Amino acid sequence: MSFKSKLSQNQYLPYVPPKRQDIFRPVHSVYMTGAENAKTQLDAISPSMCLAKWLQVSLQLTTGRTQSCYHPPAHKIPLNELEENVSALHNTKFKKHQRSLMLAGQRPKECETCWKMEDLGHLSDRHYRSSEEWSLPFIKEVLDAGAEQAIVPKYIEVNFNHACQLKCSYCSPHISSSWYEEIKKYGAYPTLQPHNSLLWLQQQELIPYKQSDDNPYAAAFWRWWPTIYSSLRVFRMTGGEPLMDINTYKVLDYILQHPKRDLKISVTSNFSVQPELIDKFILRAKQISDGKFVERFTLFVSCDSVGSQAEYIRYGLEYKKFIENVDRFLTEVSSGVVNFIITMTNLNVFGLSNLIEELLKLRKKHSRYFQRVWFDTPPLHFPDWQSLKNLPPEFDSYIESTITLMKAHRMTMQTTSTRLHGFHDYEVLRLQRVLDWAKDGRDEAQKDIKNKINFYRFFHEHDLRRQTHFVDVFPQLETFWHECRDLDVQPKKMESNN
Repeated sequence: MSFKSKLSQNQYLPYVPPKRQDIFRPVHSVYMTGAENAKTQLDAISPSMCLAKWLQVSLQLTTGRTQSCYHPPAHKIPLNELEENVSALHNTKFKKHQRSLMLAGQRPKECETCWKMEDLGHLSDRHYRSSEEWSLPFIKEVLDAGAEQAIVPKYIEVNFNHACQLKCSYCSPHISSSWYEEIKKYGAYPTLQPHNSLLWLQQQELIPYKQSDDNPYAAAFWRWWPTIYSSLRVFRMTGGEPLMDINTYKVLDYILQHPKRDLKISVTSNFSVQPELIDKFILRAKQISDGKFVERFTLFVSCDSVGSQAEYIRYGLEYKKFIENVDRFLTEVSSGVVNFIITMTNLNVFGLSNLIEELLKLRKKHSRYFQRVWFDTPPLHFPDWQSLKNLPPEFDSYIESTITLMKAHRMTMQTTSTRLHGFHDYEVLRLQRVLDWAKDGRDEAQKDIKNKINFYRFFHEHDLRRQTHFVDVFPQLETFWHECRDLDVQPKKMESNN
């Protein structure tokens, strides 16, 4: 039966917002129930259906790329398609083909992150994202559009600029200007396959436009913006570092002139930029949020650990100042929300429990009438040598102890303090599924000598260029470090003997 036939037979359920009394149910609550409901409705269309492929878009205007969410790799937006219609920022021919596969019940390869999670028995982001209020209510609109018609997304994430003062260990020159300048000066990192090579980026058409350049993708976006603004439900700005970008303030000023009270606006920041930019941003956020120009203003902040380990992973970060800035935002923007992005790598697990405790403190201080402090724990997939799969199994205990900590502070109905100051079941399950994912296929990953050599070569070069000291910062990994170093030395000894 075709998806049109299913639509005509009403084999989908209308979206019903949760009743107020449901909002504070203990944990297995609205979010998980919503994902299960979404799964039922998606399965009625096809076993591989995902509404995000139609209703969500992540735009990298600095390199002219688009993706439906952050899991599939971004693909190039053909300029000829863009010249024909600016909606090709989202509705490329490539993406339309992926939609046709989903409607036919086939699994697009680019969505393998969700397929792997589902094959392990978990609900995936396909279910969670399809359940959200920018998604499931518009299922009829999606089915009416089918695979071929252009559709206006309800959720847009956009990267206007690659300007950034940090050089995070898993970042790249096309996303961070600081990385770009370092690679220009010293060259690519000497991993077995040169890493962050400008030549490779050039071959892949990933050399970013500068803010001063004429960027046809940014120009197309600003032509598209006034035609789609009224349809948006979520708009998110990322980078680079958006607080360093003029387009961020252009959007915020547009909202101040055009209030949209069903819009959720968010900005993803390292939140450790110069004080004057923090001041400028908080002022705009306070005007928009406190003036109720939008439904909700969310600040996404990127931080993976605490103290010196956080500062090593995200080089250039001042952890103490970062936490002070977050606390200041929550204090001054009284209805604003902060969401921590904790990227799970083989370096962040050692400080993870301490970071979770920091979030618990922020929840207790700032969440009185509604939850103002959230977090997510997505696993890193690239570069391979920083993946959790490459971490020896004895270090699983660090994630397990964090899960135990979260369970000990489980959110319940009994009191306001546990309702807003504890952890949801789905937050625990997210971390558990990351651990399950890390264990799956680990045996093969552990046999891959290349990743261990690359691990040593990358961080050894990191220490040389940035005057850092890996073993001093991560003493837990000293034995692993020496093992990786010895694997790198052995081939060189063999070559010299020959």
